[in-house]
Amino acid sequence: QLQLVESGGGLVQPGGSLRLSCAASGFTFSSYTTNWYRQAPGKERELVATIARTGGITDYPPSVKGRFTVSRDNAKNTVYLQMNSLKPEDTAVYYCNVKFPWDYWGQGTQVTVSS
Repeated sequence: QLQLVESGGGLVQPGGSLRLSCAASGFTFSSYTTNWYRQAPGKERELVATIARTGGITDYPPSVKGRFTVSRDNAKNTVYLQMNSLKPEDTAVYYCNVKFPWDYWGQGTQVTVSS
């Protein structure tokens, strides 16, 4: 059974940090590029990080580059998103994604940046 389970979201003050995790099961995790997306209320889902199968290649949009870092541990079937210098505009539900090539999504984890 395919599963992507996100965790680590929560409420954080502006300037703070959070580390999200996405645990994968039911497929050969190390064979797939993995993505993190986010969706804020009333907005389209936005790609915020991509990491290649072996973790050697990563990519970020300008909105998070230099603040977010994606990594993976294929031995643990887990991908991480370290988010630093968080801003209120980072508030969203964050989703883990794999393209099989159809899109498969986790259930999401809420990140709220507010004072």
